[in-house]
Amino acid sequence: MTSFADRISRALGLAAAKRGRALSSASPQHDGERFRNVKPRPAEGLGKTLRIMWNILLNKPRNTVPTQTPIVDTLTRAQLAAAPDRSLFRLGHSTLLFKLCGEYWLTDPVFGERASPFKRVGPKRFHAPPVALDDLPPLRGVILSHDHYDHLDRDTVLALAASTEVFLTPLGVGDRLIEWGIDASKVRQLDWWQSAQIGDLAFTATPAQHFSGRSLFDNNSTLWASWVIVDDDMRVFFSGDTGYFDGFRTIGERLGPFDVTLIETGAYDAQWPYVHMQPEETVQAHIDVRGRWLVPIHNGTFDLAMHAWQEPFERVTGVALARGVAVATPRMGERLDLEAPHRGERWWREAADSPKPVSSWRMCASRAGEAE
Repeated sequence: MTSFADRISRALGLAAAKRGRALSSASPQHDGERFRNVKPRPAEGLGKTLRIMWNILLNKPRNTVPTQTPIVDTLTRAQLAAAPDRSLFRLGHSTLLFKLCGEYWLTDPVFGERASPFKRVGPKRFHAPPVALDDLPPLRGVILSHDHYDHLDRDTVLALAASTEVFLTPLGVGDRLIEWGIDASKVRQLDWWQSAQIGDLAFTATPAQHFSGRSLFDNNSTLWASWVIVDDDMRVFFSGDTGYFDGFRTIGERLGPFDVTLIETGAYDAQWPYVHMQPEETVQAHIDVRGRWLVPIHNGTFDLAMHAWQEPFERVTGVALARGVAVATPRMGERLDLEAPHRGERWWREAADSPKPVSSWRMCASRAGEAE
């Protein structure tokens, strides 16, 4: 029987942090106490942290949440079974469903109502998932980028455990799954640049610039990563969460070019430039890794920043157009052919509260503000 102390330790992440130090000390990304980025994260300071919290709690604009539910294409198991190979479906935020080699892979699964440790407090999703958890086909695997609540939902993972063959995670994240009751034989943990061959697919955990933790006590006790997926002659890059850094060029040189890149653009802010990217940086990252088609993710589902909910779509498509980058913006649940992507409709504009596209002067003003 689990003691009260054990339950508290698990809830606060203390057990995972301790085990992470023990199992990950050999990693070049680990300093003996915590995981770290290649480029040290600037010290935030208590004053800046309090200002950020104050703005989020009291100064948030109203347009960070849509007043009308965004358009979602509902999916059934029969539709997924009929989908051809090399299909991609955005299910929300950074949750992506791939069909590759006749099998299904899911990234950063979050099907819960909130990206939060609490049931009734925290960012609430704008739309229901396009497919219910019970309607998902059996999964060959789940790919996790890191352990933040908007990328790793405990209830979702436990619901998927029985129908999932393998969980691919960065170092330490797999320990969380095992601690939650996932069979250890299903968990494969990788450091940056380590690879796993599963069936006909190759997966490589690649660097990212971010951080981790699920409480005040386990900061950076697990690793974060981006991922490269290789299916014969097709290559896909999944960024997870990351700020802009030189590592993108290295990834492109070592493992590119990529047919499709799935790169975060959303939940950004001038106050935290190190851990998320502005849309201009998203496009540059796509160019750095030598991508062909860009699919912007980490947007359209949760209110996690100060920008209008649809702003990431408007800005990234505008920047991509100006730089000659092919960008695809499928609706949530809409099938995207990874071999021949389509640009997609500007579906976010159909919401009743959507303003006119971000003008060039506003984009320039925004960049000027970021530089100050």
